[in-house]
Formats: sequence, C-alpha cells, structure tokens
Amino acid sequence: MMLTHEEWQALGLSAKVALWSTALCLPLGIGIGWLLARREFPGKLLLDALVQMPMVLPPVVPGYLLLLLLGTQGPLGGWLESHFGIVVAFTWKGAVLASAVMAFPLMVQPMRLAFRMIDTRLERAATTLGAPPWRAFLTVTLPLALPGIIAGSVLGFSRSLGEFGATMAFVGNIPGETRTLPLALYNFTHVPDGEMAALRLAGLSLALALMALLASHAISRRAERLLGYADPRGARAQP
Repeated sequence: MMLTHEEWQALGLSAKVALWSTALCLPLGIGIGWLLARREFPGKLLLDALVQMPMVLPPVVPGYLLLLLLGTQGPLGGWLESHFGIVVAFTWKGAVLASAVMAFPLMVQPMRLAFRMIDTRLERAATTLGAPPWRAFLTVTLPLALPGIIAGSVLGFSRSLGEFGATMAFVGNIPGETRTLPLALYNFTHVPDGEMAALRLAGLSLALALMALLASHAISRRAERLLGYADPRGARAQP
C-alpha cells in the first residue's frame, strides 16, 4: 500500500499547484468578495456572474479558453513568449492558473458572506476615531472577516487539489510536469494493472479532502471564538 515514486511525484506536484493557486487567488478573492458584499455599481450583476461562471461551465471549457488565450499561438501567450520567454501552456504554471480559475468561485463565496455579515458601525467608529479607510479595513474589517477568509482559502486549496478538466485541456497530462493527483488517477485507470495504484490515489484524495474540510471547520471555529462570535461550546455569543 506504499506510494510509488510516480505517485509521490503526483502528490507533491498537486500540493505545489494548490498552494500557488491559493496564494494567487487570495488577494483577488478578498478584494472581489468585499466589492460584491459592500458596493453597488453598474455591472455588478455581470461581475458576479463572471465570478461564478466556472462553477456552471463544463471544466474543459475554461481550460480550452485558457489554451486559446495563453497557448504559444494565442494572443497573450505568444506575446509573453516573444517578449519575456514565458511559456504557460503545458507547464506546471499553467496548471496553477487553471486550478485558480476553477477554485476562485468557491473561495469568493465565504469571503463575500463574511464581509456582508460585519456590522458597518464598527468601521464607522474606527474612522470617527481618526483611522483612514484603509486602516479601518486592515484593523477592523479584515480581522472580523477572518473566519470566512480561512474557510474560502481552504475550500480553494481543496478544489485546486482536485482540479482535473481545465488542467487536462490547458496543460495536458505530462509526467513530472503537469500530472497532478487527479490526472495520475485518471492515467492509472487506463493502463494495465493500474487498479491498485488508482485505488491508493482515490483513497488518498478522499483523505485529503476530509482533512481539509475538518481543518477548515476547526480553524474557522477557533477564529470565531477569538473574535467573540461563539463561546467554546459552539453557541452563538449574545450581543
């Protein structure tokens, strides 16, 4: 039942891709989550729809669109290659981008809800005491939204670990370069005598998903207690 070198390689690449994907999405997720929760502006409905679109599209569609845009023959991909020597398609960096696109909607939703639940009177009190808006955001809004930010980050990380369709369409299934855990599992189901390896990776995927969800719940609960949202027994704190 021990993992082989190829399986460890896929697991390590998946962790690397998921970490970079989460780091790439986090600042943008906080900004978009706050914007959708707190501001009314022309085109808000369209922005919301664009953010959520990867959740309702077949995953291969975003991957194919990324390939058209960032492939070596694409407008942006060709420009990056000719001017900076950067190639994204069929590399692990492309896997990060594909995973980030698919994980972003799951990351934004808890953050948006967290910002919406914050009492704006607390922020106004901070500005009344002389804090500029950016300082009030960093010292009041962001800490109060921490449980939602943590939950969104863990969900985004978990989604990146399990990303398959967009990654396959954009960067392929290259051993050691783009073959993440889901792609390795898919590969083992299509080779002779690959059933045991596929079963190991399936079990590992289930364990990682369960651990991520339990960690998200535990960290969010701890953050809520530290912020006074809940008592240690889980009951909502009374105002």
